[in-house]
Amino acid sequence: MHRIVLIMIVTVLSVACWTPCQAGDDVSPLDIKFRRQAVRRLVFDREQAIPLSMLKPSEIVDLDVEHPAIRVSGEATAYRMSRGTLTALAENPSESALWVGGFNPFATYDVLFEDSNGNSVEAGVEFATSDNQNRLVILAGFNQNECTTLRWRVVVAGEEKRNEFIPLKKSVKGPFVFRVQVLGTGLNVFVEQNGVNRVVATRDFSEMIDLRRKKYIQSFEFCLLTKLSAGESVVVKEAGAFLTTGAGQADICAMTYEDGSPLLDQGRLWFTMSVRGRHLPHPLQGIFSMNPSVFDVRLDGLVVFDRDDGLLRNEIASHIFYDRKAKEWRGLTVGFSAYGDPDKTVPKQLWAVSSKLDPRFGFSVMKAKPVIMPNSSEDPHIIYDEAVKKWRVLACSKGDAGFPAALYEADQWNGPYKLIAGPAKVNGTGCLLQKFGSKYYALFGSADRKFYVYSYPELEELGELNMFRPPWNEKTNTRCWPNVIPLPDGYPAPYVALSMDRANYPGLKGWTYGALYLYHGYPNADDQDAPKK
Repeated sequence: MHRIVLIMIVTVLSVACWTPCQAGDDVSPLDIKFRRQAVRRLVFDREQAIPLSMLKPSEIVDLDVEHPAIRVSGEATAYRMSRGTLTALAENPSESALWVGGFNPFATYDVLFEDSNGNSVEAGVEFATSDNQNRLVILAGFNQNECTTLRWRVVVAGEEKRNEFIPLKKSVKGPFVFRVQVLGTGLNVFVEQNGVNRVVATRDFSEMIDLRRKKYIQSFEFCLLTKLSAGESVVVKEAGAFLTTGAGQADICAMTYEDGSPLLDQGRLWFTMSVRGRHLPHPLQGIFSMNPSVFDVRLDGLVVFDRDDGLLRNEIASHIFYDRKAKEWRGLTVGFSAYGDPDKTVPKQLWAVSSKLDPRFGFSVMKAKPVIMPNSSEDPHIIYDEAVKKWRVLACSKGDAGFPAALYEADQWNGPYKLIAGPAKVNGTGCLLQKFGSKYYALFGSADRKFYVYSYPELEELGELNMFRPPWNEKTNTRCWPNVIPLPDGYPAPYVALSMDRANYPGLKGWTYGALYLYHGYPNADDQDAPKK
């Protein structure tokens, strides 16, 4: 216990007091050559899953106490444990649930099926209130040990809103992971075999029930549900709820201090990245870290946002910084969750977010308030410019042909802001205000196969980053984020860049990108290789 307290004290001191050195003396980003070092797409990486609740038969001592059974209909289901598995079996028709844990509307829920016996077995996950008056059920249907169907059922205030039978295009034979990725107002269903995830269904449900509501988060339970006919059984090796990497990552933004200097803490850089599940409003705001000397990108937590409207919201594209003077975590995020609101009364806009709690670990909630920033739209990056004693934000604005970057200024970090430069003339994405030596530059991605470099604060075009093997080719979407970070002496390269591609995951529609790309940057590097775009 004393060791844990000591580690926490050291961590807080390092966050509050340490300021990184800047690489180089007023090196222009145009003079840096970036070379690709590594690439990986994190797809429900099991080693990085953060556990919320687990049912592990190999560890259970008293099943009745640890995971009480809840009879839904018919006779009670019998449960037997043997050789690290749990068998649910019924002498007569039976629908029962085993309690596994609490409910999180942004978690991934797994059931590892080993075997089944019968031609009408249904088993899977249930999220429900204890009186069963509100339920969301996703079940796998088995016929002679082969998964051939899904069932999706929604009950609200005792009234059945949906009971849908979904035949699988391709059946699943043998043991597999039944995976339900819940995304606040929708869900994705996967089956995993041999480490490969295959999409089998996607559904939205906010018109029927909004699981982001605190009243549901606080009252729902996660259960392993089985529906068996006489003589049928199903064998489960494990069930659990996790925070996961999702099917891809995007919108990478380094966490910083208030002046934009990198947050290099505990030997790691820290990033906000969206955990991707499907098109808007379904991504989640993940927090990742990486030792900048290697490529060990790691999921450390998820952050949601509270507007005091009764919901916990899954906003993304956040820039979060630690304000050393205020001793508070602050930032700006984009209200993409508005697309999931059934009434659509609050449009997508920027929000100022704050928390005294370090949001980097586990599951965190940051307070959110609207920001006045005329015509701003998304992808903000905020700094406090000590030279002018002003807060400045580079953000994508609303344009006729996309989202051109613009520079805004305010006396307070949470606004109100006014436009002071721009907008640029190109369709931008992934804004960044970064210091190279003692001078700030404005960087952003674009739709035309470039990472643009603009002057600060005039916001005039200077050129583009020199990227050898960029995260795109002539056939792919190129609206990627530059995310360049200077490092102190002692690292293999004075600069790193972490970006992503925009390849959609097979079976999921729209904006499910992407893989992560690591680059090392060297000023005045030998440019004998022409960049291959």
